[in-house]
Amino acid sequence: MTGWPEGYGRTVLTEVDSTLSEAARRATDLAGLEWILGLNQTAARGRRGRAWSMPAGNFAATLVLPMREAPGDAALRSFVISLALHDAFVAATGRGDAFALKWPNDVLLRDGKVAGILLESISTGAAVTHLAIGVGVNLKTAPGADQVEEGAVRPVALKSELGVNITPQAFLNLLAQSYARYEAQFVTYGFAPIRTAWLARAARLGEVITARTTREAYQGTFADVDADGQLVLETPKGRVRIPAGDVYF
Repeated sequence: MTGWPEGYGRTVLTEVDSTLSEAARRATDLAGLEWILGLNQTAARGRRGRAWSMPAGNFAATLVLPMREAPGDAALRSFVISLALHDAFVAATGRGDAFALKWPNDVLLRDGKVAGILLESISTGAAVTHLAIGVGVNLKTAPGADQVEEGAVRPVALKSELGVNITPQAFLNLLAQSYARYEAQFVTYGFAPIRTAWLARAARLGEVITARTTREAYQGTFADVDADGQLVLETPKGRVRIPAGDVYF
């Protein structure tokens, strides 16, 4: 794949506190969809306010796009960006067998976490005007096990696991192109084909997993992701649908 997708802007910053924070600052001035790449982040963050390690050579970018759907529909773009990341990794490595998608928003490389996703809404006054999709990828270096919470998937890096060395700029080119294809599919046909493609790449589908919400933990067989993007578990007490949470293997 070469080139850059039509209709998408690109901003590359040598240093930034967080590409998500920069997206919020720039959103109202953007004419359309914009990728913001930070070569160094000084205050990176992950889900639920967790810190995100950003060693030199790793990838941190945020896609900003106008919010045109209801928030629940817009949130389904976590699956769109997951698929785009999967395709970008395969394009960079030629190793489709090595990658899998972990609900709700991680990419696994040989069962280790190589990428994470964070969606945030951007408001102007009382109105939500934009969606920011933050992406962090361990291209060169992964955090140590002591830097992640107990029970979390071990962090891995693309270079150490597969010997592939790619710059953040080159990876952004691959990601932007694959995202543009899936975004067009999502806008045209809705979530159904995205869901099907995501499930085909899902980690531990049909296996017993644990899902933890802020209130409770559920153990059961990973049966499905439903039409609303909820995780569906088969448990001894019946089917459970989980709209948000963390999954542990």
